[in-house]
Amino acid sequence: MDQDHLPGVYLQFLERFPEVAEAQGALARTVREANPFDDHTDRLIKLAMAIGAEAQGAVRSNVRKALHHGATVDEVRAVALAAITTCGFPTAIAALGWIEEVVAAPAEG
Repeated sequence: MDQDHLPGVYLQFLERFPEVAEAQGALARTVREANPFDDHTDRLIKLAMAIGAEAQGAVRSNVRKALHHGATVDEVRAVALAAITTCGFPTAIAALGWIEEVVAAPAEG
């Protein structure tokens, strides 16, 4: 995936703390390899957690990654709708807004 969308603060983190970034990346890979889900499902689960945490950057990132791994826009929207009863209406609506902004953005490439 293209990295043009990465936030400046994250790029600064990578530059200033390469050892920490590598350790975090290794942990993420280990956790990913330990779960039974395919990439598509894994990204939808991570999207749900990001929505619950109200983490705008993580929501946007996981929308892009879920779409990259074959999720449909309808599936991504459904994750946000499912958040209404668990996370609350305002959280779900905020997530839908972030999702729509990612979907409306020009394709990377």
